[in-house]
Amino acid sequence: MVFAEMGKKGEGEGREMGMFFDGIIESMPLFAKELVAGGVAGGLAKTAVAPLERVKILFQTRRAEFHSVGLFGSFKKIANTEGAMGFYRGNGASVARIVPYAALHYMAYEQNRRWIIDGFPDITRGPVLDLVAGSFAGGTAVLFTYPLDLVRTKLAYQVVGPPKINVKGVVNTEQVYSGILDCFSKTYKGSGLRGLYRGVAPSLYGIFPYAGLKFYFYEEMKRHVPDNQKKNIAVNLVCGSVAGLLGQTFTYPLDVVRRQMQVQRLLASNSPELKGTMETLIMITKNQGWKQLFSGLSINYLKVVPSVAIGFTVYDMMKSSLRVPSHDEAAVKVVTNKRNTQTSSLHT
Repeated sequence: MVFAEMGKKGEGEGREMGMFFDGIIESMPLFAKELVAGGVAGGLAKTAVAPLERVKILFQTRRAEFHSVGLFGSFKKIANTEGAMGFYRGNGASVARIVPYAALHYMAYEQNRRWIIDGFPDITRGPVLDLVAGSFAGGTAVLFTYPLDLVRTKLAYQVVGPPKINVKGVVNTEQVYSGILDCFSKTYKGSGLRGLYRGVAPSLYGIFPYAGLKFYFYEEMKRHVPDNQKKNIAVNLVCGSVAGLLGQTFTYPLDVVRRQMQVQRLLASNSPELKGTMETLIMITKNQGWKQLFSGLSINYLKVVPSVAIGFTVYDMMKSSLRVPSHDEAAVKVVTNKRNTQTSSLHT
């Protein structure tokens, strides 16, 4: 009898809690739901691939002791010199950046898509729409969050051995930055606001085509998926993987240029000053060879496949949980609202 009453009480509390969360979800504006969905998707996806991201940055920025030992040798060296947490060096800054970045990226994409449909009701709901909306969304997200990306790169570039242990093969065992805030402070004091945006140009050059192509390929592939399979997690993972893979391949050299510009002040004092994007691109090709422009690409493929796949899949799941309308439903709603507004204005 007592257990039955406790069970009924528990069910009642569960229903009340469910109604409470339902109320919160219903009261949230659409853009807020998209921000939450995008932020959660970005944070989970980035953390899942943090070890590969760390090694990729060390490859891109020419850490000689890692560049010479390859992928598995780099994993072994990090494990021996820095322990398990070494794989996540810079990941705090990475997540701090990716949560607002992904939130803005996905939300801006959805908003841009609706604005384009609102402004041009007769436009074809096809891949070109996703390409344009995704490109401008990527640029918006980069401009707002770039300093966090720069800090993440600087922290990941550092290789710090255990205290009082002389580790063979590690060039610099002195930690330049003690954390995210320290890196921000020292970068700003040394170079001002311009220093916090060092390398932003190649980021923008790269993100416009990458973000656009990523959404383009993902939405285009999903259009060919049967309606009864559109919410299948495995299908979304495959579509996201291919979208990230194709989008990244076309823009990877600009990512290498950006990384080298970001850590230029941490390199040896006799290294040439890196100024503009094209100048840096030419210098890398001339001094390091064109292959350096694709250094770490194989690791990036290993990283992009799960990262973009997890990101898109979690985003779609979060949208469903938060009751965000699908693209087709949102497009119909935008057009209907516009027609209703026009009709009411005519009557008045």
